[in-house]
Amino acid sequence: MGRATLSHMRIVTAQLGALLIIGLALNTSVDAQARKKKAAAPAQLPCGDLVGFQVRLDRQGFSSGQIDGTPGANFSRTLSAFQTAHKLPVGKPDCATWEALGAGSSEPAIASYTVTDEDMKGPFEKVPPKLAEQAKLTTLGYQSPIELLAERFHTSPALLSQLNRGVAIAAGREIKVPGVAAFNPETKPAADAAAGDVSIQVSKEESALRATRADGTLVFYAPVSSGSVHDPLSPGDFKVLGVGWRPVFHYNPDLFWDAKPADEKAKIPAGPNNPVGVVWISLSLEHYGIHGTPEPGNVGHTESHGCVRLTNWDAARVASLVKPGTAVLFR
Repeated sequence: MGRATLSHMRIVTAQLGALLIIGLALNTSVDAQARKKKAAAPAQLPCGDLVGFQVRLDRQGFSSGQIDGTPGANFSRTLSAFQTAHKLPVGKPDCATWEALGAGSSEPAIASYTVTDEDMKGPFEKVPPKLAEQAKLTTLGYQSPIELLAERFHTSPALLSQLNRGVAIAAGREIKVPGVAAFNPETKPAADAAAGDVSIQVSKEESALRATRADGTLVFYAPVSSGSVHDPLSPGDFKVLGVGWRPVFHYNPDLFWDAKPADEKAKIPAGPNNPVGVVWISLSLEHYGIHGTPEPGNVGHTESHGCVRLTNWDAARVASLVKPGTAVLFR
């Protein structure tokens, strides 16, 4: 192992071991009251449907977070980003955008998937809310087959259940899922050489992350949660130091404003339900990183403890685009 590789590993390990501020979701949502209300049925679109738009946006590198078939801030911002990038009228999911998304292709938005024995194998353990209890587990894996399958296909458990109403999830059973590239939390993403050198920009105002080439081409777009009143996102220009896959999280209550007096230090095992998800991208801004989350439905809706939090599948995509030295701009 070369000296450069050892140095890189030490940097990543040090960053993970010294986490001061992570993107754990706060219980207080910036739009919690709005999200508690039952969403009204969306008006009929002139072309396509909301699930179809979200799936096709995802395929082209414009993630709206969880594919849930509902209108909302994440979808609206992602749609606008795609329309702007393709010089289309911005604002509505119209027919021109539907066509630009390749709706006429033979690949349907909803695909069929046969549940495997491995999908049902588990073990599926309920993740306790307290970190001290989480530390007693050997891994923070999925809590149920439907949670596993929903994350694999970038969707919400609610939409997955809706697509398969009346169908029991069981090995050998064919189910309907969003037709996106399947996410595997066990497999470290390979570097995407086709993307070229990119820079990462995170906008607090837009609650979004953009990966952009030097010529201005937008390679990837996704919603994020970043900062709060207590832990605001620090504006500035930084760099990626390294990528830690399936990190262990070291919790130190002395470093968190909302820690309880009885909280103690804890070492939280790796897994998709780890507080930082399946990947930690360390930055030259000390104690800050870009990472995943155990609560994909909250991304873009809740605040964080200062870091940049994405869904696990989007965080893995960002990890495939960056390398040590990649520019990261917080705005």
